Amino acid sequence: MSSNPVAVTVASLMPRAKEELAELVAFKSVADFGQFPRSESEGAARWVADALTAEGFQDVALLDTPDGTQSVYGFLPGPEGARTVLLYAHYDVQPPLDEAGWDTPPFELTERDGRWYGRGAADCKGGVIMHLLALRALKADGGVPVNVKVIAEGSEEQGTGGLERYAEQHPELLAADTIVIGDSGNFRAGLPTVTATLRGMTLLRLRVDTLEGNLHSGQFGGAAPDALAALVRVLDSLRAEDGSTTVDGLPGDSAWDGLQYDDEQFRKDAKVLDGVELIGSGTVADRIWARPAVTVLGIDCPPVVGATPSVQASARALISLRVPPGVDAAEATTLLRAHLEAHTPWGARVSTEHIGQGQAFRADTTSPAYRAMADAMAVAYPGQEMSYAGQGGSIPLCNTLAGLYPQAEILLIGLSEPEAQIHAVNESVSPDELERLSVTEALFLRNYASAAESTG
Repeated sequence: MSSNPVAVTVASLMPRAKEELAELVAFKSVADFGQFPRSESEGAARWVADALTAEGFQDVALLDTPDGTQSVYGFLPGPEGARTVLLYAHYDVQPPLDEAGWDTPPFELTERDGRWYGRGAADCKGGVIMHLLALRALKADGGVPVNVKVIAEGSEEQGTGGLERYAEQHPELLAADTIVIGDSGNFRAGLPTVTATLRGMTLLRLRVDTLEGNLHSGQFGGAAPDALAALVRVLDSLRAEDGSTTVDGLPGDSAWDGLQYDDEQFRKDAKVLDGVELIGSGTVADRIWARPAVTVLGIDCPPVVGATPSVQASARALISLRVPPGVDAAEATTLLRAHLEAHTPWGARVSTEHIGQGQAFRADTTSPAYRAMADAMAVAYPGQEMSYAGQGGSIPLCNTLAGLYPQAEILLIGLSEPEAQIHAVNESVSPDELERLSVTEALFLRNYASAAESTG
């Protein structure tokens, strides 16, 4: 790291940052209260609120959002007449999946081989810490030159839209000149990157019923319609032979014209097993940033252990569909539902339940804030120029904010580079990335304020 005063300050704060991230990771803040206690999420929300209060934020509040979760808000006033920047992160996390698959406890921050492991370390509790580090560095080096609003969401991973609806009901609350979404990541560790596009998403629960109850497979199998077999058939209809997503009426041939993703590097990042092919057609960037992608997230059926010789009367699946910019998520939901109904065989009864959705997002990378960010990244990452990439994931709040504040510039940065393995077992954050991106954000805020003064 350079001898820039901000960088020096951030480096000195890293031991404290590790302690705080450990405290925050310890909360099992999964916003699925059927699986995890609500008190864990509430505890994480209070931790964030206390941290903002300790940094001098005003109007710190736990916002009860319509989906039954809490988002944390605070306002830090800057100089009179200064621009306002909204900093976003989320404190809720994905479930740890198979805890036995973790090399260390998922809710205990553990250092190993130069990385810090724990659920949410990168996505996105590390983003909360990144914001705090950036602001502390500025306060130690002359003060924060802009008004700062912080919003930490409590249900981003669930896609239930609580904060989006709250923002729509209180449009003045998050109004800002520029918005920094701290929930993205560099294309690879050490390569400074802003995310130019996000895919949208829709989530459906599919149920197939064929019988009043399970039947003996020896007595009735062969003629009795098997709901699990019917479910397998309809799920298979969502992919072409090469693995490309095929939803009737949904375009799937768009191309990505920006930064490309080398096939072999992708195989390494995704940890694809030797001999297993990648799916789909076109470049990797086309497939993960510019085209729809369906994923079967889970199936309700008897487990192998303890299964009986029965024809299944009912089966369910949870299906995610990612949609690229230019495709309306609501229309994609309609098409997906129609496809599932049309491809369910044997006249089986089929029903779908819509769980959540979010629109895709495309940033205006020609805006002045991007120049301020490029200059900041050049200092934090010496010898590297800022790159633009897409991201296959979704942050539904982005389009809500873009609609509420059409004049605001929106930038996406964060800690979720490929080695972080977000949403998987052994999620981790690179402390070097946390340090550099905290410096980046601090310098961005200073650059942005200076640009405003020169044009004002």
